[in-house]
Parts: sequence; structure tokens; C-alpha cells
Amino acid sequence: MLNSEMRKIMVSESQMLEMLRQSEIRPSIHRLAVLDYVANRQTHPTAEEVYKAILADFPNVSKTTVYNSLHAMAEAHILRELEIESGSTRYDLALQAPHSHFRCTSCGRIFDMNLPSGLDNMVSPGFKVEATDLFFAGLCPRCAKNN
Repeated sequence: MLNSEMRKIMVSESQMLEMLRQSEIRPSIHRLAVLDYVANRQTHPTAEEVYKAILADFPNVSKTTVYNSLHAMAEAHILRELEIESGSTRYDLALQAPHSHFRCTSCGRIFDMNLPSGLDNMVSPGFKVEATDLFFAGLCPRCAKNN
């Protein structure tokens, strides 16, 4: 099921402030902008994409601030680091229902997808799953229609 059918949660400013405070990350206007960009869009951005996106509203933000903010939020389990394509770390809000991702090999867009049923049966007894990363690649409906 593609992201148009999955409902991504929207995170309010007060919720973002609470997430940062609970993780003992000092809230700042730049950290909130970084978190808002990742949490409230379905683009699964890279650090560079986050930096370029918030630069218009915050011309004095540095790349270091963005990278450090993303890293701190990933360490605090507010964000998840995803390596969907080799050598490119992308970010997603961690506080969502578990889901998989689909990368279109034509347009490059990344979609949230529901996890296939039966994944629990794949894990041997005694193992404790802490994270599941499942990635699909192929053509999205729009690109498949155009090919």
C-alpha cells in the first residue's frame, strides 16, 4: 500500500517541543525547523535536502547545525536513519507505526508502505526484534503508467 493510502501522523509544534525536552535535547528554532521538515513531510529527506529546504526561512543556519540536529534526534530515537540507497542516509519520523519503504527507480521518490503480514513468523524464537527495515524498488504507479 503506497503512502497515499497510509496516513502519516502530523506533529504539532507543542508535540515537537515535548519530544525534544523528553530526549533532553535543548529546543531551538533551528532544531524545530529540522524536526518539522522531516516529521511533517513524506519525502524522507537527506541532511542536504533538509538544509536546503530550511535555508530560505533561516538564512543563518549552518550545515553543521542541521547535521548535528539530525544526528542528535536519531540518537534520541525521535528520527530514524534510513539507508534506502547505498551511501545516502535519509530521515523519517521514528514515532510512527512500523512500515516499509518503496523507492521508484525512475523518479527517485520514496513512498511509505504497509509492512507485509507474517513478518513476525520470520524471526526465530528467542530473538527480540528492535527494528525492521524493508525496502522495495521498482516503478511507482505514475512512472509505470508513463513507461
